[in-house]
This record gives sequence, structure tokens and C-alpha cells, in this order.
Amino acid sequence: MHIKQRFQNIIPPVDFCSLRYITETSEKLSVRQKVVEPPLRTHDTGVMLTVIDKGGLGYAATSDLTETGLKKAMAKAQMWAEHSRNHMVIDLTKTNMSQAQGEYNSTVTEIWDSVSTNDKLDLLRQEAEQCKLNDKIVDWEVSLQAIQTEQIYLTNTGSEIQQNFQYIIPNIRVIANQGVETQRRTFGDFSNGQQGGLEMLDKLNFIGKGKVLATEALQLLAAPNCPNNRMDVMLAPDQMILQIHESIGHPLELDRILGDERNYAGTTFVSLDMFGNYQYGSELLNVTFDPTVTNQFASYNFDDEGLEAKKTYIIQNGILQTPLGGTISQTRANTAGVANSRASSWNRPPIDRMANLNVEPGTSSFENMLGSIERGILMRTNSSWSIDDSRNKFQFGCEWGQLIENGELTQVVKNPNYRGISATFWRNLSKVGDKNTVNVFGVPNCGKGEPNQIMRVGHASPTCVFADIDVFGGV
Repeated sequence: MHIKQRFQNIIPPVDFCSLRYITETSEKLSVRQKVVEPPLRTHDTGVMLTVIDKGGLGYAATSDLTETGLKKAMAKAQMWAEHSRNHMVIDLTKTNMSQAQGEYNSTVTEIWDSVSTNDKLDLLRQEAEQCKLNDKIVDWEVSLQAIQTEQIYLTNTGSEIQQNFQYIIPNIRVIANQGVETQRRTFGDFSNGQQGGLEMLDKLNFIGKGKVLATEALQLLAAPNCPNNRMDVMLAPDQMILQIHESIGHPLELDRILGDERNYAGTTFVSLDMFGNYQYGSELLNVTFDPTVTNQFASYNFDDEGLEAKKTYIIQNGILQTPLGGTISQTRANTAGVANSRASSWNRPPIDRMANLNVEPGTSSFENMLGSIERGILMRTNSSWSIDDSRNKFQFGCEWGQLIENGELTQVVKNPNYRGISATFWRNLSKVGDKNTVNVFGVPNCGKGEPNQIMRVGHASPTCVFADIDVFGGV
């Protein structure tokens, strides 16, 4: 019997109930040095049942998909809704849950299984061989992961949504060592997730990247340490994604603003009265929440509570506009939000999460940005991050640095770091690259919530320049 019919057979007499079914299959192949690692394959299936009744809210999850199993879980969710009825911080009788119907399918040209495992391993072996340029390269690994997810969302009010996702995650890591000095260069260590199939490897220029990274790792071994000074900082897109994620994405999550994360992952410097008037960045800063972008990692048509996804300006011309809050948080805060109630699995309830959070391109070419800098530094690829519990003061390190002197790239430097305060850092944004400088990335491991949820998030960004930033070298 289909899951829809089973759900219809167990619907209780409540104000609202939903079923969210997820089945996910994953395979990861990797070659470390010259050794093929054991393939990692997983399969996971289950459902989350939600009940809202007379102001109470309850959840229950189960991997027993029989009608009996679903009925037991529904009864448990109903029980929790009854127990919570007089203890809620929100009046759920005023919440209008979505009744949408629709579907979504990732755009895929070359599916994972269209190429044999041996051929995929041959590709990884060939790329791994390119990493070993000399004996100073002491470790290297190349991997590919594919994930296929099917999700069905049903409600007693008529909502019926089916969404199918296919993800590809390539990674390359190269470690160089000489004496006491160790440097690394990575490709997608935590950022190269895309929706799509094997065709995305060409778009990401995956082939040949290992040799490039090994060459750069050796350059870093011989490079001087990054100087300590205040200067202009030019951030490449693969570092911008971390800056967006930590100092825009997490601070603007509406449940965090309302206090839900304080005892676990910290609070935020942002308050509700800032929306519509707070100068978050310079007038060049435009940030959108946009799950509708084709092939970006966190694209979808509906969130996990059935709300339709739309492109929304979070920050426009530097002014804070809209928080990252889903249906229930919007009711709780009495403010507009976005379709971002998302759960990491069938056994987790949806909470407010980033999806695709992107900095919109500006008008400056790479050459124009470079030429505008008298003394500065280009930084690429995050290597470390630290941010305080209000998502305000931060310190980030990068793998690659290159000094900019009188409008030209000069000396490569190692261990580059910079620090700032979110509330003022974005106001120092002085140049935003045009569409030719934009890259699209996907983060597979954003953590939040109790119990913890590891979520897929997308970020796209142009290269950007920030004026008068505190830069320092590491050890």
C-alpha cells in the first residue's frame, strides 16, 4: 500500500497533522595516496508525523512504515500535542499551515549509476596521481560522494508535495611538509556540494585540480608569513561563503533571534526591531534567500512544512529586510519570513535553517577591484573560523594569501588571517565583483539544533573587497 493511503487511513480528528517521508541513499568513493578506500554506502528511510491540535504541538518519528507503525507514531504525536497544549510559547491556533501541492526534481544530465564504480575509481586514481609532485607532498586524497533523496509531504488539509534531490560532492585535499612547516590546499573540503550528477565535475573544473593544489601547497611551504597590518582585503568566493554563512546566515535565523539556540549554539546581535532600518552593510551589499536557483546545493520548491520557496531579499542596498524564519517562527514573531523550515532527516523536526543564501553580484570586474587597491591582500579558501556566541566578533583564517601592491598581485604569503565585527565589517564592503567573478558552493555540514541537525546549505558569491581590515599572520 502506498504511503499516502496509509496516512489517510490513520488521520486522527485533530486541527492539523502531517507526514514527512524521506528515503536517502548515499555512496562515497575515495582514493588516499595510492590506496582505494573502502566504499561507504548508506541507506536510510523513515517518517516524521506532526500533530497540531487545540494549540498543542507534538512530533513522533518511526522507521516502521506499516500502517500499524504509522498509527502508533501518530498516537504518540497526538499525546505530545495534548501534553504541550498549556505550555506553548506560541499560539498555534493562529498559525496557518501551508496547503500547497507540487513537486521538485534536481536537474541531472549524467546520473551517478551511468558510470561504473571501477570507472569512477579510475577517475579518482588518475586525479590522485597528479597530486604527488615530489616528496614534499606527504598526504593527498581525492573523493566523490553522491546522495539521492526522495521526500513526500502530506497533510490532513490536502497538501501533497513530492521532491527528489540528487547531490554530488567532490573533494581534493593535498598536504605538503618540509621540516616543521606544514601547509595544505583543498578543493571543496567543506564547500563544493552541488545538486546534479557527474556533469557537475566539468562545471567545477574538477579534472586537473589536484596538480594545481599540489603546486600551490608547495608555493605556500616556501612563502613568508602573512604580515600584520590593517589593509584592504579581497576575499575570493570560496572564502566569502564562510563569511556569509557565519556573519549573515546564522545571525539572521529567526528562531535564534527569538532565543531558541542560546543554550547550545549561542544567540545573535540582531533583534527584531532592526528589520527594515538597520544598516547591516554598505549600500553595495545585496543578499538573497533563493532556493529556486538551478543546481545550487539547497534548492527546492517547498520547505519541510510545505511553504513555497521564493527568492527574497534578506539585505537590500545594505539595509536589513527579512529574517530567515519559517511558518511557525513567523507567527511567533508576527513578522514576514521565508520558506526555510527544514529538517536534516526523517527523525528530526523542521527548524529555521539557511538554504541558498547568496550575495548578489555587483558591477566591478576582477581587474577593476584589483586596480583599486594600493595595499591589500587576496585571500582564498577557509582554513579556520571562530565567532563569538552572539555571531558578532569573528576571526577567520585562509589557506592562501597573496599581497596586492599598487593594483597588482605580488608575493604569495602563508597563514593569512583577518578579524572583525559583523556589525561593522559589512559596512566596509567597498567593491562587489560582477557576475564573472561569481562561484556557487554548497556546505554539507552546517550544524544547529537540539538534537543536532547537520544540514546542507548553499552559498553563491562574487569576489568582494573590504576596506581597512585587521590582517595578521598565523603560526
